[in-house]
Amino acid sequence: MRALVKTGAEPGLSLQDVADPVPGPNDVLIEVSKTAVCGTDLHIERWDEWAANTISPPMVVGHEFMGTVAGTGSEVSGFSSGQRVSAEGHITCGQCRNCRAGRRRFCANTVGIGVNQDGAFADLIVVPATNVFPVPDEIDDDIATILDPLGNATHTTLEYDLVGEDVLITGAGPIGMMSTAIARHVGARNIVVTDINPYRLAIASRLGADRAIDPRQTPLSEVMAELNMTEGFDVGLEMSGATAALHEMIGSMITGGKIALLGIPSTDQAPIDWNDIIFKGLTVKGIYGRKMFETWYKMTTMLQTGLDVSPVITHHYRVDEYQGAFESLKAGDCGKIIIDWRTDPDM
Repeated sequence: MRALVKTGAEPGLSLQDVADPVPGPNDVLIEVSKTAVCGTDLHIERWDEWAANTISPPMVVGHEFMGTVAGTGSEVSGFSSGQRVSAEGHITCGQCRNCRAGRRRFCANTVGIGVNQDGAFADLIVVPATNVFPVPDEIDDDIATILDPLGNATHTTLEYDLVGEDVLITGAGPIGMMSTAIARHVGARNIVVTDINPYRLAIASRLGADRAIDPRQTPLSEVMAELNMTEGFDVGLEMSGATAALHEMIGSMITGGKIALLGIPSTDQAPIDWNDIIFKGLTVKGIYGRKMFETWYKMTTMLQTGLDVSPVITHHYRVDEYQGAFESLKAGDCGKIIIDWRTDPDM
């Protein structure tokens, strides 16, 4: 089968023919239809410090995908051949304290598809049946391909009650864009999105932001005055990983406000002054991955009841154009990028 492989400890990926994976008794074999390129994949392609400390080549990469069931292990039931599916990319042990308590997202033994074991940038992938998620008929293939990052957005955005609240989203990457749509869908009052990329800010506006601004050009205080906000934002969703954005968020929150942190800062970022957190009585919560599988149920239900995140998908490529997909991601003027693995794209 075809697969995008990290062949060695160096930049780049290679499209190769590799052996088909064989499902174990508790696995599902999935024929991949479409994949999406993630920032994690870019780290691996570039072979940065994180990748060098995490990835063990050779390995098939990729973790955002949808496809159809091509086979099941002897102990698997409930799936049918040709059924449309996606999958949770975090494989948990099932035995630790958190797994046994139903908190699988906190499993300390988590293995990542396309990070710690062969991934989805291939014609076929094997996934434990417990990780496979049937795709409802109402959700098309493109949206099904990005359920993984939509799950990140859903988990973060729904961490706090947003009904009637003023929401600040820092970072208009794909997850920030989708969080904007979710916040609007569930009833936020004012939604302000900040970023330094005008292309992505424009998409955030299409997805429901009341204001989408470059904070270097438009002060948040000015926007808050325009929106008749007298005290500050009720909820902050930090998606950028930029400490400057987090500092600005903290300074713009109402006393007693709530912040959810998904963006991952680099190690050379300036430290936070925790007095700002303490004296404003802020709640700050770290967010990782998705709640398995409550997040999946919530996001698919929202999609079935009118949530539209389709503007976040901006580019499509064939498998043999994968280098163009990565170049588009590096350039930054993009949302989610889809790679089509079907031999007949019109099917």
